Amino acid sequence: MSEEDRTRAMRSPGDGRPLPGRNADGPRAGGAPAHRIPSAQQVPPTAQQAPPSNLPAEPVSDAPRAGSSRVYGRQRSGGSPIKPFTPKSEPTPSGASDPSGPKPPRRRIKGRTILTIIAAVVALLLVVGVGLFFWIDSRLTGIPGVLDDYAGRPADTPGTNWLLVGSDSRKGLSAADRKKLATGRAAGQRTDSMMLLHIPAGSDKPTLVSLPRDSAVTIPGKGRNKLNAAYAFGGPKLLAQTVETVTGIRVDNYMEIGFAGFVDIVDAVGGVEINVRAAVDDPKAGLKLKKGLQTLTGGQALGYVRTRKGGALPDFERTKRQRQFLGAVVKKAASPGVLINPFTSIPLAMSATDAVAVDASTGAFDMLSLGLAMGDSPVTTVVPFGGNEIAGGGSAVKWDKEKALALFDALKQDKPVPKEILDAG
Repeated sequence: MSEEDRTRAMRSPGDGRPLPGRNADGPRAGGAPAHRIPSAQQVPPTAQQAPPSNLPAEPVSDAPRAGSSRVYGRQRSGGSPIKPFTPKSEPTPSGASDPSGPKPPRRRIKGRTILTIIAAVVALLLVVGVGLFFWIDSRLTGIPGVLDDYAGRPADTPGTNWLLVGSDSRKGLSAADRKKLATGRAAGQRTDSMMLLHIPAGSDKPTLVSLPRDSAVTIPGKGRNKLNAAYAFGGPKLLAQTVETVTGIRVDNYMEIGFAGFVDIVDAVGGVEINVRAAVDDPKAGLKLKKGLQTLTGGQALGYVRTRKGGALPDFERTKRQRQFLGAVVKKAASPGVLINPFTSIPLAMSATDAVAVDASTGAFDMLSLGLAMGDSPVTTVVPFGGNEIAGGGSAVKWDKEKALALFDALKQDKPVPKEILDAG
């Protein structure tokens, strides 16, 4: 080995001094590669780039395929232009809505949930209804002894019989009220109207029969007199006994109402719609009405059922108006618009319980039965009569005995009243 070769071998690579040339090469620095680097045309630029770390390694070909291009070091198919990279949108903060994003599906109420809500509402209504029922029952004023048994009292018959009495009591009316309503200053208490309501046990319609207050009857222990005199002599008890004696019908329930209560009930339901058949002008009753359908206030309704004006038989026409009014006021009170609305139903319940007095055995359930019967458009009539007789020191209405007995017998047997007996008006 020559001296030059030994020196070259002993020198450490990369010391910066040029190495002796080899063949046609020029001077080389220490640490230079021992082999020639291929030219740029021989090495594709993409071959020197490493694939992204999140992509699987694929073999890279030195020559690109026809009709293809490379994106980020990977081959892709197709010749469409490369779309720019769009970063993902930031997540929507919790609680904020994203109008551009998809809307969440609507939550549908399940059938079980609807049934639960309905059941809860029904249960609430039942609780309120039961509470109102007992509240009304506790407010009813009972008259002791009005329907007590006595010797010779008629036996019980099918169906339910009510004796409904309108008294001329001024209790609860101030001097100004009496003047406004034209009720007068009469002291004491008398019956102004009397009706017998029969509620059948079967499916027939109820029957409402007017008992003219001037009817000539025999009052137990008092002899022959007008029917309204029985109340003056012995109050509700003697009146009920007199009605049972002359009709042969056992009275199951008794209810009476005075002038003040009458007005309060009508006003509580917002007035009563009445078809006035003929114009009425009666200063004694404080009444002046035009003919036709109209809504009457409490004061007007009171005058309407009390007036004796109109018709060839004033007392006969009066009983018609009383039955007409009673049916109208009960229908109005039982209408959904009154019962469902607490602003009308509660005042009505308070007015009704303050206004009426019943026998000791009558309760809220019986009152409900009465209301349903009156709301069922009962058959209405008056006791058949013909002529007059002197009774109680004056002229009284004489009943047609044969027809009256046929009427009361039908009620006792719980049968419809024969049509030829019914009052056509």
